[in-house]
Amino acid sequence: MPNLDIASKLALLADAAKYDASCASSAAPKRSSLGADGKAKGGLGSTEGSGICHAYAPDGRCISLLKILLTNSCLFDCAYCINRASSNVPRARFTVEEVVTLTLDFYRRNYIEGLFLSSGIIRSPDYTMEQLARVARELRVTHGFRGYIHLKSIPDADPLLLEEAGRHADRLSINIEMPTEIGLTKLAPEKRLPNIRRSMGGLRAKIEDAANERKASPRAPRFAPAGQSTQMIVGADAASDVEILQTSVGLYSSYRLRRVYYSAFSPIPDASAVLPLKPPPLMREHRLYQADWLFRFYGFSLEDIASATRGGMFDTGIDPKLAWALANRAQFPVCVNRASREKLLRVPGLGAKVVDRILVARRHGRLDIEGLKRLGAMVRKAMPFIEAADWQPGATLDGERLAARFRPPPAQLELFG
Repeated sequence: MPNLDIASKLALLADAAKYDASCASSAAPKRSSLGADGKAKGGLGSTEGSGICHAYAPDGRCISLLKILLTNSCLFDCAYCINRASSNVPRARFTVEEVVTLTLDFYRRNYIEGLFLSSGIIRSPDYTMEQLARVARELRVTHGFRGYIHLKSIPDADPLLLEEAGRHADRLSINIEMPTEIGLTKLAPEKRLPNIRRSMGGLRAKIEDAANERKASPRAPRFAPAGQSTQMIVGADAASDVEILQTSVGLYSSYRLRRVYYSAFSPIPDASAVLPLKPPPLMREHRLYQADWLFRFYGFSLEDIASATRGGMFDTGIDPKLAWALANRAQFPVCVNRASREKLLRVPGLGAKVVDRILVARRHGRLDIEGLKRLGAMVRKAMPFIEAADWQPGATLDGERLAARFRPPPAQLELFG
C-alpha cells in the first residue's frame, strides 16, 4: 500500500464510501466514480465535496456527516464491490488517530455534525471491528465528542466488539447486501446470511435492553440509541421488486430496523461476468423507497403493494400508491369530509401530514378543492379519487388512460437512468 498523505487518503476513502447508502439520503445526486488516474471525479465525497454527505434524523433534521472508509482494502471478493480483493483500484488506509483527527477538525470548523465510518475487512472481522470501535471510543471518551456517530458493523465479529461499538455509536448498521440468500451466496461467497441475521438479532436485543434500562434509570448507559439500519443492492441479481420488499418487511418486523436503504447497482471496473452489464434505472430505486414508505407509514400491506406490480416489478412511470389506486378503482372516490384517516391515506396526492391537516380542518367546516390546496394536497393528482364540498369526479377515465395522464414523458424518465 503506497505511503499517502492524509489529503490523498481522504480523496480515495471518501470516494470509496459513496457506494454505501445506509446513511445517505435517497435524493442524493448521481454517484461519481474513480477516474483512470485513480482520483475521485466530481469531489471527494458521496453527495458533496470533501467527504461530506447528508443523513436524516428521525425528526427530519438534515445532518452533515464525514463519510469515509477506514480502508478500501478487503479480504473479501464480493462481485458487486469496487473494493473487492481482486479489484485493481488504488488502496489506502487511515490510522485510528487520523480518523479521529479528521473528524474533530471538520467538526470544529462546523463542516460536519458527525461521522459515518465503514471499512473493508482487513486481517480479520474481529480486527476490523476493533479498529472501528476504537475510533468511536477515542472520540467519545478521550475527546468528549458529542456529535453523531454511525458505525458499519462487521457481522462475523465477536459480539463483545459489537457491544463495545454500540456503547459509543449512535447508530449501527449491518448490510444484508442482497435481497435473497441465493443472490448473496452467488455474489458474496465469503458472507453468510445466517451470520448477518444473527448479528442483527443480537443488536436488536442489546438496543431493547438498553432502552428498557434507561426507562428504569435515566443514568443507565446508552446503546446505539438511533437503532440499526441496513442496505440492499438493487439490480445486481434477478430479485424482483416484490422479493426485495418481502425481505425488507421481514427485516423490519424481525429486527425493528430504523431504515432499509436501497442502492441501485452501479457497474464497476473489471466487473465479474456474473454481474449485469447495465445498471437498473435509478427510478427503480426511487419506487422501492416509495413502496417502503407505504408499508411503514401508510398502512399498506405487502399484498396491497404487490397487487399493484406487473410480474413483481413496479411501473417506473407512476408511483406505487397511484398504481394501487388505479388497480382498485372500486374503493374510490373517497369523501375528504367524512372518510377515515386510513382511507384518506390511500388517496394519491394526499401525504400523511396533509391527511392529518384535513382531519383537523374539517372539524371547523366542509373542505373544498381550494381548501385542500391550502393544506398542501396535490390536488390535480387527488381529484379523480376524491369527493369534496365543491367536487365530484363524475365520469372517470379507465385506468390506462388515467395512468397516461400522470405518466411523465419518456425524456423525463431517461433522466433517472
